[in-house]
Amino acid sequence: MKFLEYINNINITLGKFFSWSLLVMVLLTCVIVILRYVFNLGFIWMQELVRYLYASVFMICAAYTLAKDEHVRVDIFYSKLKSKDKILINIIGSLIFLIPVCACILYYSFTYVINSWVQLEGSLEERGLHAVYLLKSLIWIFAVMLMSQGIYIVIKGFLKLYRKHYL
Repeated sequence: MKFLEYINNINITLGKFFSWSLLVMVLLTCVIVILRYVFNLGFIWMQELVRYLYASVFMICAAYTLAKDEHVRVDIFYSKLKSKDKILINIIGSLIFLIPVCACILYYSFTYVINSWVQLEGSLEERGLHAVYLLKSLIWIFAVMLMSQGIYIVIKGFLKLYRKHYL
């Protein structure tokens, strides 16, 4: 059980850490606008950095959002269900949709990410950030974190259903 809590805590900790990237993105965007329209200066690497930060927030904070049960769902029926039924829906959804989709993402992105690393793929712009391979690696991080959170949801759900006390 400690391993499950460890997975959950990693996703929550990383999500909280990377959510601060949003503040950095806002400040960086303000700097970009001021430099461009006040000083007539533009730095491609700064614009690409905002894109990298956005990708990091989206990809890494997805598992955090799932861990906090704040992800988007069609809430027409779910909110009115009993706790046991919600647990069943979360287990079935994780087993049928979440975990297989994450496995497909890992499988189909394998050569895409590996080729990027082999080439040490960089920006198409001369003065851009030459770390596209790191950006593409977020695909694997995203899939692994979401899959691990899905496994956590399934196991914890079964424990809640088949034990008298809740974890």
